[in-house]
Amino acid sequence: MRKWLLLLAAILLEVTATLSLRAALDHAAWFAVVAIGYIAAFAALSFLLRLGMGIGVAYGIWGASGVALTAVLATVIFGDPLTATTGLGIALVIGGVLCVELGSQVAHARKDGVTS
Repeated sequence: MRKWLLLLAAILLEVTATLSLRAALDHAAWFAVVAIGYIAAFAALSFLLRLGMGIGVAYGIWGASGVALTAVLATVIFGDPLTATTGLGIALVIGGVLCVELGSQVAHARKDGVTS
């Protein structure tokens, strides 16, 4: 459970930093949030890896979730367009991460001698 909470924290920190980067274009004070957010996101990700989550799974979920959440929130906050093509791209990214996660689970099960 601790791993998933750290991963969630890393995702939310990275998305906050990215959205703040956009806000900093108009108000330079947001650059402080950008720096703190990115540093904290990478710190959370490194703690997560130390707890034993695989880099492929952690980075895949972190990256895909960040892309999807940033795209949706940028639409809500900044009025960025969210087209059908964008939605398809988000779905493909999420599908790819699910494939990586499922493949990782199968590999661990084989390594541990469990068959499906």
